[in-house]
Amino acid sequence: MKPGIRNRLLQFAFHLLYNEFAFTYDIVSRLVSLDQWRNWQRSVLPYLDDISSGVILELAHGTGALQVDLLRANCSTVAIDLSPNMGRIAQKRLSREGLATDLLRADALSLPFGNGSFAAVVSTFPTSFILDKDCLVEICRVLELGGRAIIVMSAGLEGQGLRRAFIRFLYRITGQSTGVVSSAAYKRAFEGYGLSVEPIDVECKGSVVQLVVLRKLMPEVPNRDCNGLAIAAQA
Repeated sequence: MKPGIRNRLLQFAFHLLYNEFAFTYDIVSRLVSLDQWRNWQRSVLPYLDDISSGVILELAHGTGALQVDLLRANCSTVAIDLSPNMGRIAQKRLSREGLATDLLRADALSLPFGNGSFAAVVSTFPTSFILDKDCLVEICRVLELGGRAIIVMSAGLEGQGLRRAFIRFLYRITGQSTGVVSSAAYKRAFEGYGLSVEPIDVECKGSVVQLVVLRKLMPEVPNRDCNGLAIAAQA
């Protein structure tokens, strides 16, 4: 099959999975990860342990599984997704768990929040929107100074066996990552938007999860301004 036709078919299939067939998302995720999907999502949690105050924004909340984890950990959250189907599924999930937060339908390329609104941003297995320059500019804008974004970019199954080999074969067909992406590649993808870039590999029960931690940098102060501050301090 020609790459162009295959890509269009895959885009259509993913569109269905996130929209009309969103009710199958959790089942599909468990199958293609050999039931590791939730562990892969939870790999972001240790990087949020020291956030005792402030609000955490989740981009593309999907079926709301990570929101359950965050809310049970007494985090204050807001979550967005473009898919109304995912929004309904996530809302029902939270209601069943006796939990509540703001789930909004919004676009990550144009976030409806003020500057510096969030202590952290999280996203697990986002689609290609996460590499869009508008999305990265928005992440930087809504983070407070020193705030961080933790993104689960990919995960790969390790070891042997027919099921693992078949799943890796499916990954290759869909164009998803089948192995570890270099730290340099992630740095090239994310650098230049007012964010430092730290790729991290996390070992997770027969698999490896690749995270990227982005931190909002302090704005640079021109030398003349620094000199002015020094003079003012001496005065």
